[in-house]
Amino acid sequence: MAPTKLKNEGAASPRKRAANGAGAAAKAAKPSPAKAAPETGKPAARPKARGTAKGRPLTRIQREKQDIILEAALDVFSVYGFRGSTIDQIAEVAGMSKPNLLYYFPRKEDIHRRLISELLVTWLEPLRDIDADGDPIPEIRSYIRRKIEMARDFPRESRLFANEMLQGAPHIIDMIEVDLKNLVDEKARILEGWMDAGKIARTDPYHLIFSIWATTQHYADFDVQVRAVLGKDRGGEGRFEDAARYLEQLFMTGVLTPKKKV
Repeated sequence: MAPTKLKNEGAASPRKRAANGAGAAAKAAKPSPAKAAPETGKPAARPKARGTAKGRPLTRIQREKQDIILEAALDVFSVYGFRGSTIDQIAEVAGMSKPNLLYYFPRKEDIHRRLISELLVTWLEPLRDIDADGDPIPEIRSYIRRKIEMARDFPRESRLFANEMLQGAPHIIDMIEVDLKNLVDEKARILEGWMDAGKIARTDPYHLIFSIWATTQHYADFDVQVRAVLGKDRGGEGRFEDAARYLEQLFMTGVLTPKKKV
């Protein structure tokens, strides 16, 4: 089966953001370094359904304001991490006053938890879509390519997640230990079934998934290094297609192709 090309760029953010017009102004602002607020050391509660602090449903304008805040927070958190970011920085990038921001999100932890929770849903969608009844080679190839597309289109989100992992995942450890683990266990069983059927070579299914994560997300988290080493001739947008083709070859022919019996 011939490899497919990566989908075109320009995909929307993993979050559905309604604040396109105001968001442009927010992006133009640069977060100024500031001293981080004291940490509580306690994990934030799971995000509640959208609404004001008083529990009333949000209006369209309020939803747009909330989306502007989350977009600005993504910019700030992806650069400074959770501990290095402050409400003041986020308000500055969002182009609104700190009291206005606090009306929608009383704590920095609430904003961060909301971003990470929504990110995980989208980030894991390609893994969820692996179909036990499908042909394993196209299924795994599609997974690799979708992960590369996400590395290309959502580098801030990838860095946000990486920063959280480097800090020990204090805000989402419960999601990782339950939701993520259950999903990976399910897909590992699918991979083992394909191995038992002789459709792919036998290997450790968990480390196979980890390897795909590591090799694809490298192109988001270490993009500066990739572009610098490849140079001007190879460091353009075509680097993602080159990466996808290489990783297909690495996993499809080097790892997963069953060895012929002699």
